[in-house]
Amino acid sequence: MAHLILVPTPIGNLEDMTLRAVRVLKEADLILAEDTRTSGFLLKHFGISTQMKSHHKFNEHQSVAYLVQQILEEKKTIAMISDAGTPGISDPGFLLVRECVKAGIQVECLPGAVALIPAIVVSGFPSDQFVFEGFLPVKKGRQTRMKALVDEKRTIVFYESPHRIGKTCEQLMEFLGPDREACIARELSKKFEEIIHGSLTELALRCKTKPLKGEIVLVVKGKD
Repeated sequence: MAHLILVPTPIGNLEDMTLRAVRVLKEADLILAEDTRTSGFLLKHFGISTQMKSHHKFNEHQSVAYLVQQILEEKKTIAMISDAGTPGISDPGFLLVRECVKAGIQVECLPGAVALIPAIVVSGFPSDQFVFEGFLPVKKGRQTRMKALVDEKRTIVFYESPHRIGKTCEQLMEFLGPDREACIARELSKKFEEIIHGSLTELALRCKTKPLKGEIVLVVKGKD
């Protein structure tokens, strides 16, 4: 039966690709990829020759209706991947999933790689309850989001870019306190993976003295 399948891809180490993910991508009629150049290397590595189509945050609003039509009328099974991790988690995917659900199309999501779970586990903070904030707004609404977390008792997880992580730690200090414990998980599953524990003050200083590179997850302990 034609449907939409969200397929997680490795966040770094290609050995994290599952056998099921490879099979699904080979059998699909079409693969939606965030960046076809990046995904092209992955598909070539696993011998996947399925046709790819670009689907990212700049064109997804325009292409959703057409893709839903393809599934409904042309009975196509479409697989969606992002550059790394699980589609829809701070990546394109939500809009198409929402419209497929509205249209009564079956949506399936394979289990697989996502950066936030390993980051929470290695932080040493409580993982039974947590709140995922994704990427904070770059400008408008940024401090409002931080202020809303002042009394949050659950572990808080952010995605952040390497050139903003130091500033983010400094801003969080203002709302959550300079001594709030936190953890930076950088380049998870990759060759230069690094886990940095400390207070927000210590992490902010670390980012100033030795700027970080790569994919970053910031985990902050909830309010005691």
